[in-house]
Amino acid sequence: MEVARVRVEIDPAWWVSGTWEGRPIRQFLERRDVTAIFRFLHARGLSYGAIGGLVGISPNRAAEIAKSVRQVTAYEVLERVAVGLRIPRAVMGLGHESRLAATGPLITGDRAQVPVAELSALRARLDEALAAATVSGRQLEMIEESTHDHVRAYPATPPTAMLARIAVECAEVLTLSRRRQPAALQARLSGAAALLATLCADALMRLGETTDARLWYRTAVLAADDSALPHLSVLVRAQAAMLPYYFGDPQQTVALADKALTLSATPCASAALAAAGRARALARLGAAEAARTAMRTARNLFDEVGATDSDAAFEFPAKRLLFYLSGAATWSGDTATAYRLQDEALELYRASPAVSIDPTLILLDRSMCLARDRRTDEAATTACEAVTILPKPQRTEIVLTRAYDVVATVPPIERHGPVADLDGYVRECRRQARTLTGGNAAIDP
Repeated sequence: MEVARVRVEIDPAWWVSGTWEGRPIRQFLERRDVTAIFRFLHARGLSYGAIGGLVGISPNRAAEIAKSVRQVTAYEVLERVAVGLRIPRAVMGLGHESRLAATGPLITGDRAQVPVAELSALRARLDEALAAATVSGRQLEMIEESTHDHVRAYPATPPTAMLARIAVECAEVLTLSRRRQPAALQARLSGAAALLATLCADALMRLGETTDARLWYRTAVLAADDSALPHLSVLVRAQAAMLPYYFGDPQQTVALADKALTLSATPCASAALAAAGRARALARLGAAEAARTAMRTARNLFDEVGATDSDAAFEFPAKRLLFYLSGAATWSGDTATAYRLQDEALELYRASPAVSIDPTLILLDRSMCLARDRRTDEAATTACEAVTILPKPQRTEIVLTRAYDVVATVPPIERHGPVADLDGYVRECRRQARTLTGGNAAIDP
């Protein structure tokens, strides 16, 4: 569902001097009349999508409130109205200004840019709330439903758009977590926080924001452990293991995967993911024999768990297993096995309607195999085509780094023809990415 597409500025002076239906708007604020507040803003030209974006609700929900179909009485929602619309909390009888109010609204829509500094501040406050915490069962169900919607949509959604959506959910979880809930409810709330934080971390990783991604993974671990749900503790660590594989020391990937496997009392999809990620990292470290053993472990775990065909984030279907195993074969230098696994994986991905970056990463692994087989021009051409098939918002640093790995296999003095073309294309994609992300993309190597 779409929300506002342009940034909306609320003039705080409206709440001091504005009038509605011939009376000072302040009278409606004091009564916490959100219907009148929304009508007042709508009359000033703000769409319901813009209003909803500022307070973290859908355009339809905002319209229903303005038309008196719904009433707002929950304290947490009133807080979000005050913060998002820049209304002095004291006027609405909501107590002192919070730190969240000081930062202003986090987003205004799916295409809004969420500065990393604001995400960092949000992550720190979420850490605080998880370490400390009234929510109805229905409220919690809505948060969980929305979280799972994000999980399903994530693989095909550009990371910048996903960060904007997740920020709304994180703000709501933060508000509810400021007061500790009964244990059963708190566990569910922390579980939602763990999934949201992991999505946020993964999106930041794709953008190349490695420091902030690492901190969000840490928050995800904190939330998962607070939920007392073992499968979540395994899941977030298996996912976190991807970061050092792509942007750091693969030895850290092995350590995180080992921790996830240790916590896995019973076989699960996340344990199979951890095992496959471990195999890939060992191969990258040059431990070919250990990698082959880890590949067999991953296959055995996958067979024990049973296959899933879902394209949602955090699932581990057969095509993703093949993707990881092909990566392990690539780094082990077993290009014949890698080519076969890549073909099998790509065939399964072609049958899926979702647009994912996985096929591109598989083709980039293939490019590395071609480069190892001294088919340099073919490697560069394959890598360039792999990046080109992605929509521009999906050509993020995680993809461009792998594409540049192909260039890096060729000595600078020999970079001509398709290799030079790939080098120039990666640089241009990075320049465009810096524009799309407000200058936060990685600088050329």
